[in-house]
Amino acid sequence: MVTSRSTAKPGAFPIAKPDLIEGMAKGMAVLESFDTQRQRLNATLAAERAGITRAAARRHLLTLTHLGYLETDGSYFWLAPKVLRFSGSYLATARLPRAIQPALNRLAAQVQESFSVAVLDGDEVVIIGRSGFEWKSSGDPKAAPARVLAYGLHLGARLPAHATSTGRVLLAAKTKSEFSAWLKAKAEHGSLARLTLHTTTDPRKLKALVEQVRLDDYCLASEEHELGVHALAVPLRDMQGRTVAALNVVSSPQRLRVEVMRKELLPLLLDAARELRLLL
Repeated sequence: MVTSRSTAKPGAFPIAKPDLIEGMAKGMAVLESFDTQRQRLNATLAAERAGITRAAARRHLLTLTHLGYLETDGSYFWLAPKVLRFSGSYLATARLPRAIQPALNRLAAQVQESFSVAVLDGDEVVIIGRSGFEWKSSGDPKAAPARVLAYGLHLGARLPAHATSTGRVLLAAKTKSEFSAWLKAKAEHGSLARLTLHTTTDPRKLKALVEQVRLDDYCLASEEHELGVHALAVPLRDMQGRTVAALNVVSSPQRLRVEVMRKELLPLLLDAARELRLLL
């Protein structure tokens, strides 16, 4: 039985064991082994990350290279541009990204900030829509902040759920038992990573924060994922009341204080969420 992340993800569509093509599952596990921490892998590293034997990992690496999804120098392998075919097809054809993009563009034009929509995938949120800019300080307190593309908020970017406003909104949408199980697994593996001095890594404190998000129906996270960045998020629900994504806005302290974001931007996000509900 495959023990990789690809077959162990919570919420995966259940199928009977005879219907599972384990070779395909192993190949996808090898492909998913490449991430921002490990851009280049050899057979040994791929085997460790995918939970399969080195011999199997080597065959899958060679096959994926033959198919054009990986490149190699003979020892190490890395992702090839062809893998973008999957994300491009999803963004072009999936209903959710197409439904939310006009609203994101309108919000960004209205207030000149950076907006995005993310969905939950295991321990991470994945950005499926974005529009706008983020204001960054040059380091000179007398200089005006510069307008640049938001760092780390490109389409397809994966961010840790525990340290982001969108992640906490989506975690709050889980049932209490589901969230407790998620948090227990994270705590046991010590995987609540500290990204800045302000990141909440204590499981009890994170649980309290998510419970507060559940009560408030929004989340405001300040400099937990990146220094100098405030983030405000609200849930996006469909007509059945199910949370399907999270909508957020990010800004810098030089642009907007936390209190101002809550007072001026939260109503905009809530209005947009109500409008989008009819499309979701």
